[in-house]
This record gives sequence, structure tokens and C-alpha cells, in this order.
Amino acid sequence: MREENGQKRAEYEQIKAEKNLKRLAYDLREDTVDLICAGKAGHIGGDMSVMEILVELYFRQMNISPENQEDKNRDLFVLSKGHSVEAYYSVLAEKGFFSKEELHRTFSKFGSKFIGHPNNKLPGIEMNSGSLGHGLPVCVGMAKAGKMDGRTYRVYTVMGDGELAEGSVWEGAMAASHYKLDNLCAIVDRNRLQISGNTEDVMAHDDLCERFRSFGWHVIDVADGNDIDELHAAFEEAKTVKGKPTVLIANTIKGKGSSVMENQVSWHHKVPSTEEYTQIMEDFKRAKEAF
Repeated sequence: MREENGQKRAEYEQIKAEKNLKRLAYDLREDTVDLICAGKAGHIGGDMSVMEILVELYFRQMNISPENQEDKNRDLFVLSKGHSVEAYYSVLAEKGFFSKEELHRTFSKFGSKFIGHPNNKLPGIEMNSGSLGHGLPVCVGMAKAGKMDGRTYRVYTVMGDGELAEGSVWEGAMAASHYKLDNLCAIVDRNRLQISGNTEDVMAHDDLCERFRSFGWHVIDVADGNDIDELHAAFEEAKTVKGKPTVLIANTIKGKGSSVMENQVSWHHKVPSTEEYTQIMEDFKRAKEAF
């Protein structure tokens, strides 16, 4: 009976954690929109599509915190699609790497440390990014170094689907497979929109799952990349894979969370008007009520 009660308690705690993370993703969406309004700039559509991925990574998957950021066995993360930095800053501030007040007061202001792409002068950020196509190759090097040095850390990177038109991504993919980097996990934010339109019109990817499999990767197709439960299961599966790297194809929605923004290419980079802001926040509030 005691064992059964313990199991029920564990299941309850798991459900509670999932609900809390789902709400947290929307709390951080609110923070991110406020940040963009304060800074008068930001890649808001991609910030919204990537939020659950970042929340699941930083609050449940990765061994990383302000207290262990000098630990040589800490997990490593690179936001290769660095233009979604506002969501990244919001997550790092919530995690305690730097002050949320300073972030909102100085973001995108002259002389600020909080610039429009990840800056490794800030705590918690491993490398400058945003020059698309660089994140995966650098993470291949990090993962290979971990293997050579006998480290226990895992390496994660998030790429945009538009970014996959860069040839360096596929050079990195080949190397990761060749060196059997099972400590490497890549995530594709597959929102199907980029600055110049629909990704498939700009540079078609066809079946990304088959493409990565052909490069020797273990592939997990996440049907709803904005669903914390599905992401959690996918990342847990990735940890069990041996002898090859893993990629999550996370099918997300650009501008996720508000009817004002969802699946609208015009929201790739945009600051909401007063009316749009009000509607977006109301949409976020309604979404949180479901959790």
C-alpha cells in the first residue's frame, strides 16, 4: 500500500510539474512581449514558437544553473537561431542568471549588454550566435570534446527551419554522425515561416525526418512542438539513444499563443501596437486558464 501511495504521489508531482511548466511558458511569453515593447524591437514570432522548447530544456532537462555554470560537467546549450534572443533572455532571467529588472530596463538600449542576439559576455550564454548555420557545427565540437575529455555533459542546440538552408548545418550533421555523438541533441523549430515567407517556398526541406535519418541521426518527430508533454517524452527518449546523435523535429506555430500573431509571416520581427498588445495579453491569459 505504501509503495502504491508513493507511486501515486510521484504521478501527482509529475502532473503538477507539467502544468506549472505550461503556465510558466505563457508567463514568459508575457515577459518576452513586454521586453520587446520596452526595447522597441524583437523577433517576436520565433520567440513564441520556441518558448516551450526552452522552458522544457532549462527547467527540466538540462543540468545547468547559476550555481554550476563553471562546472565542467554542466550541460551546454547554443541558441543557433539567435534572433529569438528575447525568449532566451526571458528564460535565463527566470532561471536566475541575471536580473529581470535590468534586462527590461536596458534591453536594446545604447550601451546595453542585452543586445539583439545572444552575447557570451552575459552569464549562462555559451557562445555568441545568430549568424545562421553556426550553432550545430560548434555543438559538434563541444560534444566531441566532451567525449575526448570523459565528460558527462550533454549538448543541445536549437535551429530554425529556415536556417537549414545553410550548408554548414549539413557538414555538422555528417560529422556528428561520423563521430557517433550520442551526447548531442539538436532541435529544429519547425514553424515553417521565415523572414521572406513560407520556408517551403524559400527553400523546401521536404521530409526533414528522412533527411536527417539519411545523415545517420536518430530522429524524433514531435507532432506538437509547443506541447510540454510531447517535448518531455522526446527529450527523455533522446537520452537513451546510443551511438548516434538525436534531432527533434519540433512542429511549432510561429507566434504561438495569440490569434493576432499565429502563422503570420509579418510577425517575424514586429512590435505590437497598443491594441495588439492588449489582445495578445488577453489571449495569453485565456491560454493559462486551461492549465
